[in-house]
Amino acid sequence: MNEREEQEFAEYFAAKRDSVRRTAYLLCGDWHRADDLAQTAFVALHRRWTKIRDRRATDAYVRKTLTRAAIDESRRPWRREQHTDRLPEPEPAGVRLDEHVATRADLLAGLKEVPPKQRAVLVLRYFEGLDVASVAKALGCSEGNVKSQTARGLAHLRTALGEEVETHG
Repeated sequence: MNEREEQEFAEYFAAKRDSVRRTAYLLCGDWHRADDLAQTAFVALHRRWTKIRDRRATDAYVRKTLTRAAIDESRRPWRREQHTDRLPEPEPAGVRLDEHVATRADLLAGLKEVPPKQRAVLVLRYFEGLDVASVAKALGCSEGNVKSQTARGLAHLRTALGEEVETHG
């Protein structure tokens, strides 16, 4: 890579670092893992930087790399284990989550309960604001798959939150 290309990459990285990290956090729910996922996406981008002809497609390439890395990471066996020193307290009888104000923490906790592919679709659709076709392209699947994964993901999220999830778009 020549000096001009290195400079272009450095500028792109500086401009997109925070948004890619935020998206990674929404995908995995942990800032340390989000840093690792963002780094994985940027390293892959750096390797392919000279091969990218259309710089307008760079965001899509990073999104696709990021979501695939998050899904691949979630498949590793040690990610499924959760150790805890104390058992969770049962909810008091008669208390419903939908009677409380939904918080960001509730949403993030709910997203952690959604399977990785469905979580990726929800994050790309509702947090990144992509349409169905763009999500399908980013994930390398059909639009019908995106629609079904969205429906299933929202159902999982509703179950995790114990309430109706509003969707606009």
